[in-house]
Amino acid sequence: MAARRGKPAGATGPVVRRTLHLLDAFSPERTALTLTELARQAGLPPSTAYRMLGDLVGWGALERGEDGAYRVGLRLWELGALAPRGLGLRERALPTMEDLSAVTRENVQLAVREGTQVVFVERIACSGAIPVRTRVGGRFALTATGVGLVLLAHAPTEVQDEVLGGHIPRYTDLTVTDPAELRRMLAETRGCGFAISDRQVTDDALSVAAPVHDQRGEVVAAVSLVVRHGSAAPHALSALVRAGARAISRAIGEP
Repeated sequence: MAARRGKPAGATGPVVRRTLHLLDAFSPERTALTLTELARQAGLPPSTAYRMLGDLVGWGALERGEDGAYRVGLRLWELGALAPRGLGLRERALPTMEDLSAVTRENVQLAVREGTQVVFVERIACSGAIPVRTRVGGRFALTATGVGLVLLAHAPTEVQDEVLGGHIPRYTDLTVTDPAELRRMLAETRGCGFAISDRQVTDDALSVAAPVHDQRGEVVAAVSLVVRHGSAAPHALSALVRAGARAISRAIGEP
C-alpha cells in the first residue's frame, strides 16, 4: 500500500508560531498595522504574511479596514473572554467591585499574575475618577502597581527572584527600583495584608490593594482602589479594600 502523503511531522508547529508572531505584533501603542509593518514585526516575507493574514481575517481574528491596515478582530476578544481566570473571577468579583465604586466613586481594579507581569481582568472607573494607565486585558510590571505588589508578595520565591533580579522599570521619580527596598515592601505587604503604591505609576495617583484568596487559601488575584494622591489616607482606604477582597474571596469559594 502506498504511503499516505501529508504534511511533514511538526510542520504545523512553525505555522502556529508564525501566526502567533503576527498577532503578537499588536499592542496598545500599535493597534492598526499595515502588511509591511506586520511582516517586519513577525520576521516574515510579505507574501507569506499576506497569505496568513488572509486566513486570520477570514476567521475573524483580524479585521482589515478601508485604509488597508489590520486590526484585532472581535473573534479574538470573544475567545479571550472564555479564559477561566478572567471570566469566572470577573463575574464573581463584579458585585463587590461595583459596591466599592459606588461608595468611593473611584477606580476599582482587579488583576491576576501571569508569569512576571500583572494582567488586569476588570476595571470600573466612575465619572471624575483620576485617569489611570491601566486597561482591561493590559499588562504591567509587578513592581509598581498596588495589585502588582500584592501578587508579587505572594508569588513563589523563584518568581520574586526573577523579577527583582531583572530590569525593574521606572515610571516616575518615586518608582521604587531598588531590589532590597522592594523586598522590604513585599514583606510588609504580607504582614499587613495590603500594599500601597504612592505615585509610582503616575505623579498624581495612589493605589491601595489587597489579596483575593481561593478555597485553598491561595492568592489568585488582587483588588485595588486608585485615587488621586492626597485625597484620602492610604490606611483609611485599606479597610475598604481588604473588606472587598474578603467578599470576593468568599464569592470565589461559593459553589
